Amino acid sequence: MSNLEIRPSEVDCRPGAAASDDGLLVEVLTARDVPLGGPRAMTVHRTLPQRRRSLIGAWCFADHYGPDDVSVTGGMDVPPHPHTGLQTVSWLFTGEIEHRDTMGNHAMVRPGELNLMTAGHGIAHTEVSTADTTVLHGVQLWVALPGESVDTARDFAHYVPDPVSQDGASVRVFLGELLGSSSPVHTFTPLLGAELICEPGARVDLPVRSDFEHGILVDAGRFAIGDETDVVVEPTDMGYVAPGVSTLPLTNTSDSPGRVILLGGEPFGEEIIMWWNFLGRTHDDIVRYRDEWMTSGPGFERFGQVQGYSGDIQHLPAPELPNTRLKPRHNPPATR
Repeated sequence: MSNLEIRPSEVDCRPGAAASDDGLLVEVLTARDVPLGGPRAMTVHRTLPQRRRSLIGAWCFADHYGPDDVSVTGGMDVPPHPHTGLQTVSWLFTGEIEHRDTMGNHAMVRPGELNLMTAGHGIAHTEVSTADTTVLHGVQLWVALPGESVDTARDFAHYVPDPVSQDGASVRVFLGELLGSSSPVHTFTPLLGAELICEPGARVDLPVRSDFEHGILVDAGRFAIGDETDVVVEPTDMGYVAPGVSTLPLTNTSDSPGRVILLGGEPFGEEIIMWWNFLGRTHDDIVRYRDEWMTSGPGFERFGQVQGYSGDIQHLPAPELPNTRLKPRHNPPATR
């Protein structure tokens, strides 16, 4: 998905957390609403990046959207747009999205199926909700590539994980490993990505890597994190847990089924600059990527040309850069 903000901004980070009754430190990240597109824009709820925290592991961007009635909003129609230095992770709960990219991939994003696109040196793609879609609901996630991999070749992966059951929860692991389920999809840093659907009142104790930090993005229900805690994460918000935890207790405290997206990874020790759809290391990187996208046209080597998109806009313009130099993001320490 493209970041269609007219004035995309850099983000300064500030620490902040609350302790649960069992001593597990939980930081609640509140989503901000971002409209994508024009007057019938679809609104997304963005938890990463934000001022309090820019990354969880290498996860650098998290948008939650829907359930969205496409008859009202018009659905998703994102023209050809670029990416550099990252991987995009698409995961749907409801609906269907058509993906096209400059590698010639033409794929459908469907519920319970992972589509992962590696931008690396550069790629362009489109995302359009299909005509049969009446309700669109899901998440769009980005992963920062480490410095030695930012210029890696374009790539695309599709994977359908089988669900595993644990204590009233159904779990689909789309990246990394959890509860004996392992994803074959390659990432450039150790990561975890999983969907959990929990019965009303269900508690699941997840065995997680203690060297990972974790984010719990709530889609439905209300989730307590920890033992007998009053730290409860509401829908569209995310709970953050620092490294040092080997068991992560999650309880759906609502009287209806709950769903979360669980993200994890080793703390990302590099500084990054993420502006619009570009991820780089310096201000000059971003200027170069933007100039190449805007002045050389969609067929330029770095990004290539998307074939088969029928929309009016064949080359989504990048916003104007700010008048000041972009600065790297500094994540607050991942301490307990």
